[in-house]
Amino acid sequence: MSYNLLEFARGGGCGCKLDPLRLRDILSGHQADGSSRILVDFAHRDDAAVCEIDENTCIIQTVDFFLPLVNNAYDFGMIAAANALSDVYAMGGRPLMALSLLGWPIEKLPVSLAAEVLKGAEDVCRKAGISISGGHSIESSEPLFGLSVNGIVEKRFIKRKTNCAPGDYLYLTKPLGLGLLSNAIKYGKLSEQGYKDLIRIAGSLNTIGTELGKMEAISAMTDVTGFGLLGHLMEMLGEQQGAELYLDKIPLIEEARTIALQMVYPNITTGNYNFVKDRTDGLNGLEFLWLCDPQTSGGLLFSSRTEVHISDAICIGRVVSGNRVVLK
Repeated sequence: MSYNLLEFARGGGCGCKLDPLRLRDILSGHQADGSSRILVDFAHRDDAAVCEIDENTCIIQTVDFFLPLVNNAYDFGMIAAANALSDVYAMGGRPLMALSLLGWPIEKLPVSLAAEVLKGAEDVCRKAGISISGGHSIESSEPLFGLSVNGIVEKRFIKRKTNCAPGDYLYLTKPLGLGLLSNAIKYGKLSEQGYKDLIRIAGSLNTIGTELGKMEAISAMTDVTGFGLLGHLMEMLGEQQGAELYLDKIPLIEEARTIALQMVYPNITTGNYNFVKDRTDGLNGLEFLWLCDPQTSGGLLFSSRTEVHISDAICIGRVVSGNRVVLK
């Protein structure tokens, strides 16, 4: 008997995350502990926590899990693992070890499917040079899976999200549209080639982040996930900086454009739009559907003080003074 995982989940991938406005409300009353060894924590709104273990070396810690975004159990595990590992790469680090987080509706879905999810994750972790060394599982009403990952980075190579400055070039390493593609599966609107593109792009590791961390010209870095390109760019810019984006340079999976024209998009897209609309000029057409599209295991967004020539990294704009993001 075959099972379609999407039939057992309300939403999936990073599209099931809380939108940035709701998350801000939840975190607003919480305070960091102020430990001198914790260099980055949730108060910094960065991609992972960073703890100094000696004067030269730091540990990176992150966790990410979500509901299925595809029907296939193996592919679900593979994408979930690549997505969780991405936060370590986004800090300029190298993964060391992972623990799995599994919730499974055992009365609805056979445990053999859960084993397939774990196998997909194990294969991706193997490509990253690590293993899944343990984990925790619960019975839940919907299937969910993810990883807690730790990594290592030299202190001087840590890349923070918010260190960009006016004049910096902005680069993106993967095309947008992953949320549009995965959402289209639920409506039977994704082609076979579109599915292959989704698995290939979302399942690929952002290992280039480790090398970018070693490059002095790279001033800031983050990965593009649930808040979409504009949402994560706003976090990178902070309140006092803006950006010019070259709309025709921003890479987009071609079938995602076709799906957007049919007005089939994840629910969180509108929440992401509401987060960025008041600071964005030129967001007048359907481009908001991919610029605010929640990416699952999306690419790295990084700024550089000089132009760089890196395979798969496309220059999409510049950081500017002021706090407006202008689409050109």
